[in-house]
Amino acid sequence: MIAANDIYKAPADVWARLAAPLSGAAIFWRQDGKPIARDGKFFARFVAYVEANTVRERLDSVVPGEWDLTLTPLPSLVGDDPTEATCSFKARLQVLGVVREDVGMGRDYKQAATDAFKRAAVRFGIAHELYAYGVNWVELDGDGKNAKPVEDPAAVHARRMGGTTLRVAEGNGSAVVQSGSTAQTRPALALDEEQCPKCGGRMWDNRLTKRNPRAPDFKCRNRSCDGVIWPAKPGEHKPAEGAPVEVKKPKEAATDWPPLNGAPLVPDTELPF
Repeated sequence: MIAANDIYKAPADVWARLAAPLSGAAIFWRQDGKPIARDGKFFARFVAYVEANTVRERLDSVVPGEWDLTLTPLPSLVGDDPTEATCSFKARLQVLGVVREDVGMGRDYKQAATDAFKRAAVRFGIAHELYAYGVNWVELDGDGKNAKPVEDPAAVHARRMGGTTLRVAEGNGSAVVQSGSTAQTRPALALDEEQCPKCGGRMWDNRLTKRNPRAPDFKCRNRSCDGVIWPAKPGEHKPAEGAPVEVKKPKEAATDWPPLNGAPLVPDTELPF
């Protein structure tokens, strides 16, 4: 028989640490729905999301070895539209003996399993702050399949919330993001990790995997940002590590969101992934 004192008790702050807000570099934006036309321009709704690796890193850093994920496939859905979700999984996430479950959907098993994992993690508070982001309307350069946003959706959201990111500089143990009249902090990047020269976020290191030596050494992880770092030319001076990176202020858009012919917008009830 196990005594009460022998039962493992979670630290008092473990749940708060799991639910702590993620850094801005870990949040990405994707288009949700088709573009709409307004005053001769095209706009589309963008929603914030995080990658499954970000959720895994949070679990590994807060409760290493004390969490477990079980995925159970659910019956496939049959639809006429190939772009609609047809696969689904039920995720059972256990953290320190506490279990949370949710269901995810996708066009294939990998996408459905990832969606289920992230949805179950939200029930522990991981990335729950994305629900407060609301609707983010961003202007596109067209209405075609390959249309791209005119400016970074993150910058549009920051401006709508009261400021535009002007500069990112490394501090003691954290990076300070100055935004209008407010300032917030996010965890600093790893010492050996490059910082995007445009948005200040994390970058992919392509130096060991690229086939073309003239291709960029680093590429921003944010799909909406085209920030890259090119290989240094012979004799070219590279800026010292930790030096402040100036980010150009994005062009002001005419509006943050277009009203749909005067009709009220329908609240977004979907998960922001």
